[in-house]
Amino acid sequence: MEFRAEARYMRVSPQKARLVLDLIKGQKVEEARNTLLFTKKRVASTVGKLLQSAIDNANFLSTEKGVDVDLDQLYVKSAVANDGPRMKRIRPAPMGRAFRYVRRIAHLEIVLAEKNKNGQSLATVVGEEQEKAAAPKTAKKKSVVKRAGASKKKAVAKK
Repeated sequence: MEFRAEARYMRVSPQKARLVLDLIKGQKVEEARNTLLFTKKRVASTVGKLLQSAIDNANFLSTEKGVDVDLDQLYVKSAVANDGPRMKRIRPAPMGRAFRYVRRIAHLEIVLAEKNKNGQSLATVVGEEQEKAAAPKTAKKKSVVKRAGASKKKAVAKK
């Protein structure tokens, strides 16, 4: 099972947010929280709040909805920073001119998943079982395709 949290329209460049998100990809939740706590980037506090929101979403489903979730086995499956709308601004320049610049906005998304005892994600284990069950059913037939103009010879041009 996957648990998501999303923060939209964050006033940070997606490129700068990706630097922090790449630090926590694949880590366990506790390691990711500690990493974010000691990261010296302004966006690290926002990503920390987003990670806590995803953990709270998992906790809510385990307590209120009756879904069996072990919070100690959660890890960061994916962390993405996408582009949001851009704000175009103008800065005064010499000789009465104006320079345009862009203020970037990011949409941040974190997905948590649960690892089983072997260290694999549960989604991977379920996917492998489904592939094994479907493998004998999908036998593809090979077909031979002939070209229409393969047997024709080209005429030689005379001078």
